[in-house]
Amino acid sequence: MQIRIKCGCGAESCREWAIIELQGFVEVQPSFQDRLQNLVIGELCRPSSQESYTFTVGYHELTGSKVPLKKPLLVLKKVKCMDVDQSCEGSSAGTDLEVVGIIRHRILFNTRPQALISKP
Repeated sequence: MQIRIKCGCGAESCREWAIIELQGFVEVQPSFQDRLQNLVIGELCRPSSQESYTFTVGYHELTGSKVPLKKPLLVLKKVKCMDVDQSCEGSSAGTDLEVVGIIRHRILFNTRPQALISKP
């Protein structure tokens, strides 16, 4: 089975994405369970140095670093093709994959969070 992959942005101009890796898991309150898409869980900042990142979730702050991946990953989007479209000839089951971005790095937060509020 052959699946065609299209990239219209060119090798040098593909959008750069990153993976955020957290230790543990993020629990969502029951009131937000049905609205997870576009749910803001925190704020990701890059202070002065480019290799250091902070991720603030509520009253907790995580510090992480940028780590390169051993092999880059592609972010793909499935595109359904019509039979009349000439560009989809030979593709399997009338679908193509379009490159949305490329992932070359991950931001790794491997330490415990620090509390931003202290007792008086």
